Amino acid sequence: MATSTWLNLNDLGRRFGISASHCGRMLEQEGWRDRHGCPTPAALEIGAAEQRAPHSKGRSALWNADLCAAVLERHGHHPVSRAQHVNQWTDLLEAMADGSPSITTSADQMAEELPPDLVDAVNQQLNRRGCPYRVHRQVTQA
Repeated sequence: MATSTWLNLNDLGRRFGISASHCGRMLEQEGWRDRHGCPTPAALEIGAAEQRAPHSKGRSALWNADLCAAVLERHGHHPVSRAQHVNQWTDLLEAMADGSPSITTSADQMAEELPPDLVDAVNQQLNRRGCPYRVHRQVTQA
């Protein structure tokens, strides 16, 4: 029996290039998430969700990647390839590094959301484009 991959909404949405909010709305439309952000009994029963801490308003819910992917695909979303994901992050960080008076978030703040496994690839692509910005991650001591 295969082991399921369990993801939070941020990580699930990221796989499809959509926000956690949009991902959550798709799961609500499916009847798997209630208006408070918690998995519905139907979602729990079929194994589409796990609720780790029942009183935390859905923040501790994890979603079955395979079952939820099928829902997102039925709603017209498609998984984003690693290359597309790297390109999206590179485009975003390059634009933020260039700056705009209408953007109040810094490139460093936005880079905090970059998945760790993409940091090197994004930095390489920024370098190839001639952009001086680089994502810097502090290494935590275990």
